[in-house]
Amino acid sequence: MDRKMKTICLEVGLAIALVVSLSLLGVKMGSEHQKKEAKLELAEAENQAASEKQDGSAAGADAAGKTENGAEGSDPGAASAPETEEVIADGQYPIMGNSPVTVEQMVSYFNSANFPYPAEQLSKGGADSIETFCQMYYEEASAEGVRPEVAFIQTMKETGWLQYAGDTSIEQFNFAGLGATGGGAAGNSYPDVRTGIRAQIQHLKAYATADALAQECVDDRYEYVMKGCAPYVEWLGQKENPGGQGWATDENYGYFIVEMIHSMNQMK
Repeated sequence: MDRKMKTICLEVGLAIALVVSLSLLGVKMGSEHQKKEAKLELAEAENQAASEKQDGSAAGADAAGKTENGAEGSDPGAASAPETEEVIADGQYPIMGNSPVTVEQMVSYFNSANFPYPAEQLSKGGADSIETFCQMYYEEASAEGVRPEVAFIQTMKETGWLQYAGDTSIEQFNFAGLGATGGGAAGNSYPDVRTGIRAQIQHLKAYATADALAQECVDDRYEYVMKGCAPYVEWLGQKENPGGQGWATDENYGYFIVEMIHSMNQMK
């Protein structure tokens, strides 16, 4: 091959090498560019995801805030505060609640039994007449949200129409056998008639509901009661109480009180 031909071959080889080099460089540059673009796209995607997550969290917090603050949900105070509603089951007589019974009806019912009112003994405690006695029951029961007739009729049953033939004496001003557990135990004593009535009514309320007392507690047995275990008069008897709780062990204790209440309610 002559010198001219060698020169031509060399130039062609250099040209080919240059083309190949430029192609490889282009591929490398393209690859680097693609890598940069991929990195940018990934960063963008991560930023978008973070942004969406933040927006979602904010929306969740806003929704939660609305519920807790009461704008669209319940008020936190109302939700946390226990509400005790009067539940009336068919055939059951609630201890708590408003009552249409009057003081006059209670007086008439006592007089209809033809037993003498023990004015001499009870006047020492501030109740010189059956009218005063019944008025105290009405006031004390109303103060605690207890139906007056429930406490009053319970007293008539427990004391034998205020004649007292059991372990407790009339001078104790204990009208429902509080603390009189049998076997000669006389039970609790109170300084006057109103305090004795208040203790009885507070004890009834303890059986009927878990609501706090409205007045200062004078019932020293209040803490021993399972609160709300007997919302109905019928459940005051342990044998009839679904949980075995109750005021007395006498069979049909509460039912007997309810029968007396119905009799009184028929009086004008």
